[in-house]
Amino acid sequence: MHQALCLKTLLLLSFGGYVFSQDQCTKASVSTCDDCIKSGPACAWCQELNFTKPGEQEAVRCDTRTVLLGKGCLETNIVSPRSNHKKDKDRPLSGGQHQKDPVQIQPQEITLELRPGHPFTFEFKFQRAEGYPVDLYYLMDLSYSMGDDLKNVKNLGIQLLNKLKSITGHARIGFGSFVDKTLLPFTDTNEEKLKKPCPPKEKDCQPAFGFQHVLNLTEDAELFTTMVSKQNISGNLDTPEGSLDAIMQAVTCVDQIGWGNSTRLLVLATDAGFHMAGDGKLAGILEPNKETCQLDGNMYSKSNIWDYPSVGQIARKLEKQNIQPIFAVTENVADVYTELSKLIPKSAVGVLSADSSNVVNLIVEAYNKLSSSVIMTHDVLPEDITVKYASDCETGDKKETCNGVTIGKKVTFNITVKAESCIDTKSFNIGPMGFRERLKVNVKTRCKCECDNRMSLHEHCNNRGSVICGTCRCQGGFLGQRCECSLGEKDEATLKAQCRKDNGTECEGRGECECGVCKCHLTEGGQYYYGSHCECDNEHCEKYQNKLCGGNGNCRCGVCECFEDFEGSACQCRKSNDACTTSGSDCHGRGKCVCNQCVCMREYKGPKCEKCHTCQLPCQKSGSCIECLAFGTGSFAKNCSKSCSHLQHEMNEKLINNDCRVKDHEGCWMFFSMTEKDGFDKYSVKILKERECPEGPNVAAIVGGSLAAVALIGFLLLLIIKGFIYVKDLKEWRNFEKEKQRSQWAKGDNPLFQKATTTVANPAFTGDS
Repeated sequence: MHQALCLKTLLLLSFGGYVFSQDQCTKASVSTCDDCIKSGPACAWCQELNFTKPGEQEAVRCDTRTVLLGKGCLETNIVSPRSNHKKDKDRPLSGGQHQKDPVQIQPQEITLELRPGHPFTFEFKFQRAEGYPVDLYYLMDLSYSMGDDLKNVKNLGIQLLNKLKSITGHARIGFGSFVDKTLLPFTDTNEEKLKKPCPPKEKDCQPAFGFQHVLNLTEDAELFTTMVSKQNISGNLDTPEGSLDAIMQAVTCVDQIGWGNSTRLLVLATDAGFHMAGDGKLAGILEPNKETCQLDGNMYSKSNIWDYPSVGQIARKLEKQNIQPIFAVTENVADVYTELSKLIPKSAVGVLSADSSNVVNLIVEAYNKLSSSVIMTHDVLPEDITVKYASDCETGDKKETCNGVTIGKKVTFNITVKAESCIDTKSFNIGPMGFRERLKVNVKTRCKCECDNRMSLHEHCNNRGSVICGTCRCQGGFLGQRCECSLGEKDEATLKAQCRKDNGTECEGRGECECGVCKCHLTEGGQYYYGSHCECDNEHCEKYQNKLCGGNGNCRCGVCECFEDFEGSACQCRKSNDACTTSGSDCHGRGKCVCNQCVCMREYKGPKCEKCHTCQLPCQKSGSCIECLAFGTGSFAKNCSKSCSHLQHEMNEKLINNDCRVKDHEGCWMFFSMTEKDGFDKYSVKILKERECPEGPNVAAIVGGSLAAVALIGFLLLLIIKGFIYVKDLKEWRNFEKEKQRSQWAKGDNPLFQKATTTVANPAFTGDS
C-alpha cells in the first residue's frame, strides 16, 4: 500500500500535480481562446493562423489535445494552461528536537493556480516535535455528589503539572467549575436554598451557580493548589448538569482563560449527564446560545438567559479553537460520554474512580492517545472548491487520519484541491486537528489564455486588426472574421442586429455576421446551413429505422417532405386508410387516419374512435330543439331547422329506452332517446308523441277547502280560549276552598260584649211565700 501511494505521488508530482483528462471537450458558444478554456478541463485551443477553413467558425479551434493534433495543429501551437503551485513559506520541520518555537508542518503557505475542473495534488508533511507546550484547563463539576472528588483534586495540581512537563517540557494548568442554571426545575430557587443548596449537615457550601472561571492557565502548581483549595461544593436539583454551558465558556473565553499557542486540552470531570439545547425551555428560556464569551467577574452572566448549547455547537467551537476535550467521568455515565465523544472529533473518554484518585493517569493516557492521532481538517471552503486527503500511513480508518504518530515520526499527506469553476483569489487553512499550526492555501484559477502569437495590424486581418491566439481582433470601424467588413455609416450594433432572428443568437450560432449578412458555416455532414439567418439545414430531420425521413422523403429545413405514397413525421408510413374506414367516413369522423391508424380527437377512444367513456348525452341542452322539432313550440320555433340541424328526429308512440326527460316552456314533460352519429355532436333522436302535462287547479275545491279551514281554525281557537278560562276559574275555586278549610274561629268572649238581660214580672206574684 505504501509503495503504491508513493508511486502515485511520484507520478502526480512529476507532472506538477496535473493529470490529463481523457474526457471530451464539451463546448457551447465558443469564439475566443478564453471561452474555450472555460468550457471544460479537457478543452485546448489551436492558435495557428490558417487552422480554420473558409466558412468555418472559430469554435473549430477548440477541442481536446488529441483531436487538434489529429487535425494538423502543431503541439507548439496548442494552448492549454496547466495547474501549478508555488510555496510561499517552506520552513523545514524541527524534527524530534526540542526547540522553543518548533515547526511541525511543511509547507506553511502555498499558492495554487488551478485549471478549473482539474484536480491538483501536492505534499503536506507533519512531524511531532519534542517539547511542544501543553495547556490544560481542568473543568470540574461541583455538585454535591462530587464532594470526595474535590478533596483529591485539591492535591493533584503539582503531580499533574510535573507529569505533563516530563512529557512535553512546557505545561500550564487552569481551573474552572460548574453546576447548573439557578432556575427551576434545575435548582431550588428558595432564597435560602440558593445561598446554601447543600444538605444541612454540609458546613462548607457555596451558593448555587452556573459556571465560574477560577484560575487562568499558569505554570505555578502552588497557585493551582491554593485556588482550588478555596473551592467548596455546591448543589442542584436534577441529575444532569450544565456541562455544555461550561465547555462553551471555557472554549470561547480565550483571552480570559489564557489559551496559548500550544496543544490545548480541556478536562471535564463529572459523575452525571448533561443538559443540551432545548432543555432550557423547561425553565422558560427561549433564547438560543450565542456561542460567545459572557464572563462577568469570572461568572457566566448569561446562564439564566441563554439556552444550553447543542452538541454540534460545542463540536464546531472545539475544532475552531483546536481544543481537545477529555471526558473524565465515573463509570455510571461512561457510555453517555462515549457516545458524545463519537460526535466530537479528537476527543477521549476516561473512567474516574469513585473519588477521582486516578485522574492524573487518566489525563496522561488520554493526552498520549490524542496527540498520537493526526486528523487533517480545513476551514469552511470557498464556493466551488473541494479538498481530498490521502496519507502514507497504514493506520487510521479514514484517509485524512493517521494513528500511532510518535514524537519525531514524519507522516505525509497528499492533498488534492480542485476548483470547479473560475473564481477570484480565495484562501483557506489546512492543518492537523488539535494543533495550532496551519497551512494557508491561496487559490487562483487559470481562465485566461496566455498565447505567444500576439501581433498587431497583421496582414491575416487585412491590416485592420491584431492577431490574438490565432484570431483577429479588429480595429474600430471594422469587423468580420478577418476584419473584412467596413461599418461605414452604420454602427456595429445595427449590422449585428440584422443577423439576429427575433433578437436571438447571431446567425443562430451557425454562421458569422459579415456586414449585416450571415455567412453560414458547414454542417457536420459537409453541407452548408442556409436561410437568411442560417436557421435551416437538411441533416436534422426525424429519423425512422435510423434513416433520415425513413428513406422515404427529403429533409428540408428540419421537416420531412415525403414521397407521394408515404406520410408521417418521418415518412415512415405508406398512405392507406383501410384500417380506419367506417360506414361513411374514416374514424367515425372523430379523428384522423395517420399511418393507417386512427388518431382520435377530444375524449374518444378505440381503434376507430367509436367510444367515449366520459361523454354524456346532452339531454337538457337539446330540450329546446326537441320542443321545436316535435311540437313546433319553444324558443327555436321560428328557425328550428337551422338551429337544430345536428339532430335527426322521428316521432314514436312508444319508447323502448327512455333516456331523456326534459320540460318544455309550458312545463310539460317531453320523453326522448338519443343515439350518437358519426362526427361530433350529431344525434338521431326518437321522441314520444304524447307529453305529460300537469292538470289545472280545481277552484271550487280550493275555495271550499279554504273556507272550511278558516272555520275549523276559528272553532279551534274558541275551544282553546274557553279551555283557558275554565282552567283559570277552576284554579281560583280550588284556592278558595283551601282557604276556607284553613280558617279557625276564636271561642273566647269579647270583654266588651254584654249578654242581653230580660226581666219578666209576674203580676200575680206578691212576694209572699
